[in-house]
Amino acid sequence: MKRILLHIAFSPAIILALLSGCSSTPGPAELVKFKSTVELRELWSVSVGSAKNYVFQPVVVNESVYAAGAGGDVARIDDGKRKWVTDTKVKLSAGVGGDGKIVVVVGERGEVVALDAETGSERWRVNVGAEVLAPPTVGAGAVVLRTSDHRLLGLEAKNGQQRWLYQRNMPPLALRSHSGAIIVDNQVALVGFPGGKLVAVSLEHGGNLWELSVSRPRGANELERVSDVAGVPVIGRNEVCAVTYQGRAACFDFTNGNTLWTRDFSSYAGMDRDTRFAVLVDERDSVQAVDVYSGITVWRQDAMPRRRLTRPRIFGDYVVLGDGEGYVHVLGREDGVFAARDRADSSAILADPQPLGNGFVVQSLDGDVVAYELR
Repeated sequence: MKRILLHIAFSPAIILALLSGCSSTPGPAELVKFKSTVELRELWSVSVGSAKNYVFQPVVVNESVYAAGAGGDVARIDDGKRKWVTDTKVKLSAGVGGDGKIVVVVGERGEVVALDAETGSERWRVNVGAEVLAPPTVGAGAVVLRTSDHRLLGLEAKNGQQRWLYQRNMPPLALRSHSGAIIVDNQVALVGFPGGKLVAVSLEHGGNLWELSVSRPRGANELERVSDVAGVPVIGRNEVCAVTYQGRAACFDFTNGNTLWTRDFSSYAGMDRDTRFAVLVDERDSVQAVDVYSGITVWRQDAMPRRRLTRPRIFGDYVVLGDGEGYVHVLGREDGVFAARDRADSSAILADPQPLGNGFVVQSLDGDVVAYELR
C-alpha cells in the first residue's frame, strides 16, 4: 500500500496507520545495533500539551524555543525553563511561527493569534475563516499562512490586517500538507504546491513572481497523478531544491530558472541541503544523500523501513531524523552511517527537528519538547 494522505481530515493515529501501510504490512523495522561515534546528550525536556489531531513544530529564535500544544498553551522556553506560558483560549491546529518580535499560532476555526515574543502578552487576534495546518511564517513585517485548501494569505505582522491573498487552481486530489512557506531575501514567500509546482509570491502584494515545475502529474487515474511538493523548499546560494510525492527531486538556479538536475523520486517527508549534499527520505523510509550540483547518489541508508521518518535535517557533520516511535536518529553526513540514537518520547515525532545551538530540538505527538546537544 502506498503512503498517501489525501485532502481529508485524519487524526494522527489514523495517519500513522496509513503511513505504516495495510494491516498485513509488517510493522516498523527493528532498530539496528551500532556503536555510537558522537554523543547525543539530552539537555532538557518540557511538556507543552498533546498535538491531538495535528502536527506541532516548535520554532527557535535567538536560542529561545517557542512551542505550543493543541489545547491552546504557547510557551517560551529558555535553557529548559519556561519564561512564559500563555493560554490563548483557542484550540490550536499547527505549530508556532515567530521572528523574535512576535509569536504566531493558528486555531481550528481560523483564529490567528499573535503574542509578544518577550512577554507572551497578546498583540492581536484575527479570524481568517480557513483551516491552517502549517506553522505560520513570520518575517519582513509579514505573516504568511498556508490554508489546508492551499491558499496563501499575507497578513500585516503589526496588526493582523490582510495584506493579500494568493490562490491557484488545484488538482482534484492533494496531500494534506503541514508544510508552510519560507521567506527569501525579505521579499519573497516561496512555497510548494500540489501538482509539483514551486511558486515565488511577492511579500508586498501577493503576486506570482515566478514558478517552476519540480514534477508533472502522470498516471492513469487521479490517485496516481498526485504529485505534490513534500516539505518546504530548500535554498542555497543561488539554488532552490524540492522533492515531490510520486514525482521527482530537482534543483534549479533561481536567478534564471534553469534546471540544474532532476531525478525520479517519491517522498512524503521532504528534504534538506547544505553546500555539498541534498538529503532526502523516500516513501519507503530510505534516506539518501545526493550531490547538490549533479543529483548523483553519494550514499543511502536503507535500515529504517516503515519507521515513518520525518524530514531529514543537516546539522553540521550529521543528519538528524525523528521517527514514528519517538526515536531520534543521527547519521553521519559524509557516509550515512548511524552515529547516535535516543528515544525522545514514546509517542511519534512527526514534525521536523529544529536547529538549536550545537544541537537541535524535537516535539513529540504527546507534546514533549526535547532539546539535544551533539558533542
